[in-house]
Amino acid sequence: MKTLKVGIASYEDMKARTMAIARGELRPQPGDPKVWFTSPESFARLLSNRNRALLAQISQTHPESLHDLAAATGRTPGNLSRTLKTMERYGLVRLHKGERGKVRPEVAYREVQLEMTLS
Repeated sequence: MKTLKVGIASYEDMKARTMAIARGELRPQPGDPKVWFTSPESFARLLSNRNRALLAQISQTHPESLHDLAAATGRTPGNLSRTLKTMERYGLVRLHKGERGKVRPEVAYREVQLEMTLS
């Protein structure tokens, strides 16, 4: 698995970067972050100890469905579904739709690398 590079930037800075890329004024470099958060706190909430344990559980056990994962983790299916959809939006997991509405989670990255300027 690969490493997901994550950056922290204000909404305004992310919008300006996106617009500069769209106008051709900026070319993203291969080492640039692929996912952006608006604050270190939002990054920390998504990768809390509990959520990192969830990612480890998925990676180690390869559950066949969210129902199986909920049973293994003790989390409610609704909470688990919301958490995984948020993680999917940020690229941390992939949710594969299967037969009869089953959804199989898969961890997309082994490592997350944070890039953030302090000024």
